[in-house]
Amino acid sequence: MEKKEKKFEEKLNELETLVKSLENGDIELDKAIESFTKATKLASSCDKDLKEAEKVLTSIVNEDGSLSEFKGEEEQ
Repeated sequence: MEKKEKKFEEKLNELETLVKSLENGDIELDKAIESFTKATKLASSCDKDLKEAEKVLTSIVNEDGSLSEFKGEEEQ
């Protein structure tokens, strides 16, 4: 069976849950290390997702179908 990639929101919710449990400090050391490792991987994955989304949002499709970087109004 193929493993389905979690949506960004699902990963973020799981990350928030893990962080809260680590902040409470009421879990055993082994579980804390496991949770920290998982949280680190989730944070990295969320960061990757955000960077990919930023690429999409900052690109403009030209009439010929090519992409250009979006540049907002320049500050003077």
